[in-house]
Amino acid sequence: MDVRRLDDAAHMRALAHPTRLRIVGLLRSGGPQTAAMLGEQVDEAPGTISYHCGRLATAGFIEPAPELGTDRRERWWRATAQHTSWNLADAFDDPDRMLAATALDHTVAQAYADEYRAFIDHVPALGREWVAASNSGDRVLRLTVDELRDLGAELQGVLDRWEAVSADHVAGDGSERVTAVVQSYRSARP
Repeated sequence: MDVRRLDDAAHMRALAHPTRLRIVGLLRSGGPQTAAMLGEQVDEAPGTISYHCGRLATAGFIEPAPELGTDRRERWWRATAQHTSWNLADAFDDPDRMLAATALDHTVAQAYADEYRAFIDHVPALGREWVAASNSGDRVLRLTVDELRDLGAELQGVLDRWEAVSADHVAGDGSERVTAVVQSYRSARP
């Protein structure tokens, strides 16, 4: 599994639903699961999760994993790629695609905000060492478009290096799930 490049507006709209985005994330981070297992984590009924899984499968984000089932009623799902990428700039000449891509970006932005809120809400339970090792910050920079592109590539390279470290960890070895969000963009304000 690697990166799925997303260019189709209909597929962007399919992923732009918050529950579907969460399902794909859970299958990527937790491996194959059933609708019932996913429903417990998303707090939705298995029937609702099954519907969303069907939509995600039609769009190619997930696929059935029938070899994992113990009977015909148990339907397992797995992610088809570890990452999804798209670029708003590619949608400039297609109004439908631009609407779909911005809707997806709004959903992703909300998911990032929700994830950070959950971290803040659980700080006391995480322990001083994990909280002290966490970080959040920002800088307002003045850059050219080429410099912004270079900054993004460098930040992506850092994440790629740490993703390789992450792949060597297993449950119980002292590692925990860590969310790393990198954003760099031209400010809409002067």
